[in-house]
Amino acid sequence: MNSRELVDQVVKRRKALGLSQAELAEKADLSRNYISLIERGEAMNVSLKVIGQLALALGTTTTELL
Repeated sequence: MNSRELVDQVVKRRKALGLSQAELAEKADLSRNYISLIERGEAMNVSLKVIGQLALALGTTTTELL
């Protein structure tokens, strides 16, 4: 998995939906701090479960995020 692609896709889709990091965190059942780490590319070993939660919250698929 290319973490830069994940970062780019999460940020792009979140902004396209007009969501704040806090709103995305709530929809994905994650902390805002973790969303921030992911978007800065600082989250290590983001699990497929978390990527799935993000995909669902962003109205896309895991494949599209990766």
